[in-house]
Amino acid sequence: MAASPLIGDRSSLPAKQGMYNPAFEKDACGLAMVATLRGTPGHDIVDLALTALRNLEHRGAIGSDAGTGDGAGILTQIPDAFLRAVVEFDLPPVGEYAVGMAFLPLDDDERIALKNGVEKIAASENLVVLGWREVPTDESNLGKLAHAARPAFEQLFVSRPASGSAPALSGIELDRRVYRLRKRARRELDAYFVSLSCRTLGYKGMVTTLQLEPFYPDLQDERFASELAVVHSRYSTKTFPSWPLAQPLRMLAHNGEINTVNGNRNWMRARQSQLESQLLGDVKPLLPICTPGSSDSASFDEVLELLTLTGRSLPHAIMMMVPEAYEKQPDIDPKLRAFYEYHSMQMEPWDGPAALIFTDGTLVGATLDRNGLRPGRW
Repeated sequence: MAASPLIGDRSSLPAKQGMYNPAFEKDACGLAMVATLRGTPGHDIVDLALTALRNLEHRGAIGSDAGTGDGAGILTQIPDAFLRAVVEFDLPPVGEYAVGMAFLPLDDDERIALKNGVEKIAASENLVVLGWREVPTDESNLGKLAHAARPAFEQLFVSRPASGSAPALSGIELDRRVYRLRKRARRELDAYFVSLSCRTLGYKGMVTTLQLEPFYPDLQDERFASELAVVHSRYSTKTFPSWPLAQPLRMLAHNGEINTVNGNRNWMRARQSQLESQLLGDVKPLLPICTPGSSDSASFDEVLELLTLTGRSLPHAIMMMVPEAYEKQPDIDPKLRAFYEYHSMQMEPWDGPAALIFTDGTLVGATLDRNGLRPGRW
């Protein structure tokens, strides 16, 4: 099947020319997270996060047509009660199905062909496609540029039910399987998923902080509940807005720049021939880990995702990628120093002025770069 035109035609990124190179895509943004320890999800958490997002308007940018934003988005836990109420098919217990927001071609024939291709890959990965859901949107306030570049929006639901003596997959085991689906779909079909997980669900786009909630009516529904939410407002300082490059990404919201990103990507590419994982299976169909043409934030997110899916905890992976400046700290715990020294032989720092919020749908946290060059407030 021919590659979908989604990324090329809908990203709004021009080709390399003069001093501009899309490989240099970086941004300076606003980000926030809201979480509760009460143990039950609620729409109030989503509402508070969207309020925080609106208050980050000064950390986002608007195009010349006043209705095109550099990007805004929200990442939450799976809103299980809401999804059960709006889909027309049965869902397994929460944690035993994955849902992903897909940006698809507007052309009907291209969209159908792409969805068929995704379903074939899912079947080859022993996943069952439960169904697709058309995501309602309100495009009345979109600017001309955002409207012209917009994709179609659908959510894919998949599971791996019990088969014979094999139990149903759930949690991170299911996420490992749908990771294979998503990476292969991107590589083989150029299909873009905002997220595809049994733990998190993302909504984002080339919109302003004020437009996100009205653009996606799902976010206004009282049944849309979560215990945590991460929001992001994009300010693409030297770069161009794009539907796929809006944040949050699949695990990350990032403000700043990864100045070492070219070296980080090169090292990841150099390691690819030696990558093996009993947890993921054959990794060759999943390469490259860092998608060419993505932003520095997206590359960071892709490596963070790989580290967590292959057995490391989220804090462990973050500390590998963004180690503190431990070398000349005389009072650092010897065990912590040993941790950093050991992992410095496995992963070079992703360095630069950065504020990071990260989540896997169970844990949510934040950190600054090793030099504290980006602000954050608790």
